[in-house]
Amino acid sequence: MNTAARVRKLFVLLFALGSIAAFPPQAAAKKYVAPPEIENFSVTPEELSPGVELTFTVEGTPRASASVRISGIARIIPLKEVSEGVYEGRYTIGRSDRLAANSMIRATLRARGRSASESIRVAWRSGPPARIAAPVPAPAAQGALAITTFGVVPVGRIEPGAELKFTMSGTPGGAASLTIDGVARDVPMREVRSGQYEGSYTVRRMDNFPATVIITGALSANGRTVRAALNQPLVADAKPPVIKNLSPHNGETVAAGNLTSVSATFDDSGGVGVDPKSVRILLAGRDVTQNATVSPQFFDFRADLPPGVYPVEVTARDLAGNSVRQAWRFTVAPQAAAATTLPLQVLSHANNAEIGGGSTQIRGRTAPDATVDVQVQGIASLAGLIGITQPILNQSVKADANGNFAFSFQPQVEMPGARYEISMHATKANLAKDLKLVLFQKK
Repeated sequence: MNTAARVRKLFVLLFALGSIAAFPPQAAAKKYVAPPEIENFSVTPEELSPGVELTFTVEGTPRASASVRISGIARIIPLKEVSEGVYEGRYTIGRSDRLAANSMIRATLRARGRSASESIRVAWRSGPPARIAAPVPAPAAQGALAITTFGVVPVGRIEPGAELKFTMSGTPGGAASLTIDGVARDVPMREVRSGQYEGSYTVRRMDNFPATVIITGALSANGRTVRAALNQPLVADAKPPVIKNLSPHNGETVAAGNLTSVSATFDDSGGVGVDPKSVRILLAGRDVTQNATVSPQFFDFRADLPPGVYPVEVTARDLAGNSVRQAWRFTVAPQAAAATTLPLQVLSHANNAEIGGGSTQIRGRTAPDATVDVQVQGIASLAGLIGITQPILNQSVKADANGNFAFSFQPQVEMPGARYEISMHATKANLAKDLKLVLFQKK
C-alpha cells in the first residue's frame, strides 16, 4: 500500500472515532434510579389524649430511612426497620404538645437519594410544639468522665401525659441517657450545650410510679460509663400528708386485759409519700416509735395497757419535707366497765395486713344476733401517686347465736398496692360499736 492510500485509510479511521465521540450510543445514557414506595401507612390508637402512646407502621421499600412528622410538633420521629420493608416507631402525647383539631401525620421513606411520602389526618387535642434537638456534638476527648449534676423539673402531679424534664451536666461530647426503674430504660438525653444534657419522658396511662421510684442517669464515652442517681422528688409537693384511720379512735373506750393496737394510716395522695424515718409516736408522753411497726403507709404499736386515759401524738414528714401532727386520746377501762359496751373484733386479719388478689373473707365477733353494717372502699394509685377511690361493698350481716359473723369482698378491678378501708358498725338494742380495718393488697 502506497503512502497516499495509507493517509486516506488513517483519515477514515479518525473520522469514525470522532463520530462515535460526538454521538454516544443510547447504552451510555445515565442510569434511571426508581424512587422508594410506601405501600401502607397506619397509626394507632385513634383515640388520642395526653399519655397515649402512638404506634406508627410503614410498609414499603426495604433498607430505606423512614420517619414520621406530626404537624404542630417540630420533632421528627424516626422509625426502625423491624423486618424487611416494615418500619415502626412510637411517640407518647404530652400535655405540652399543641396539636391542631385535625393535625396531619406525614410518613417519609428515603433511599438512594429519592423519597416518597404519605399522609394521614387524625383528630387531636392540644399543647406547645416540642423543641428541635441541638446538633450532635463532637465525641468526648480521652480523660476523666464524670456527671456533675443530675436533676428534674418537678411537676404538679404524676399523671398520664405529664412530661418529666431531666437535666444533666458532666463531661462534654458523651452519650447520655436516663432509666426510670420499672417504667422506662435508656431514655436518650441530648447535649444542648457543651456538657449540658437534656431529656424528657412523657407518662403513659399504664405507668406505675411508686413514691420511692429509682431514677438513674448514665453518661458514656470512649467505652466507659458513669452513673448518678436522682436525689430529688418528681412532684412539687406543697401539701402535707394526712394521718387517718385512727385506732382506737378519738374518745373510744377499750377493755383492759387485751393486747391494744394503736395504729393509723398515712395518706399523701398527690404527694411524694411519707418518710418512715420521720415518724414519731408518743403514747401517754412516752416515745414508743422504736417498738412500733412503721412503713410509708401506716404505723402500728401493740401493748397490754393497764386501765387509764392514753393521749396519743404522732408527727411525720413526707419526702418533700411537709410535716403533719395528729393528736387524740382513748381510754382503757377495766373489764367490768367495758362490759357495758358492745364488743366488736376482727378474727381473720390483723390491722394493716397484706392480702392477695381475688376474694377476701373477713371473719369477726360481736354480741349474739347483733347487726353489722359493712362498707369497703379501695384506694389505689394511677401512675403511682394519684388517689382513686373505688366503692367495693355496702352490706349488712347478722351475727349468729355465738356472735360470729363473716363477709367477703372482691374489687371489680385488681389494684396491686391498693389500700382497702373496711368500716364496720355493730348495733344491738341501744348499744353500738364502730371498728375500722385497713388492709393492703400485695404489689
